[in-house]
Amino acid sequence: MDLPEAEARRRFAAARVARMATSDQSYQPHLVPVTFAVRGDVVVIAIDHKPKRSTDLKRLRNIAGTGLVSLLVDEYSEDWSRLWWVRADGRAEVLQEAREEPLDWLAAKYEQYRRARPAGPVIRIQVHRWRGWAATEG
Repeated sequence: MDLPEAEARRRFAAARVARMATSDQSYQPHLVPVTFAVRGDVVVIAIDHKPKRSTDLKRLRNIAGTGLVSLLVDEYSEDWSRLWWVRADGRAEVLQEAREEPLDWLAAKYEQYRRARPAGPVIRIQVHRWRGWAATEG
């Protein structure tokens, strides 16, 4: 069954990890797991201190090129009556400045960010569509 927008947003915000999809100018998809925080229709993600192959991240290049992002959270269970997913589609920008408030949101959700605030850029996504589905109500 389709989830009402408010329920989709609630389930999304409560999730601990999402998958973020971006694409380059030739529509080649790129998918990565991310931690995030939500306020209303805004989702923020930080480029943190976890090891990465490079600081020239494809997700950031894709956002600079197209700005389009989809985020997905889901719940899987062998009891398929408990399955659900929520997708947030929006337009992203990379913040090099004005990062403190989004970092506060992330620190409120993740203890790891309270111990070590991310030094990298912050991705800010203005969600224009929340879509969700659940096998059953509740």
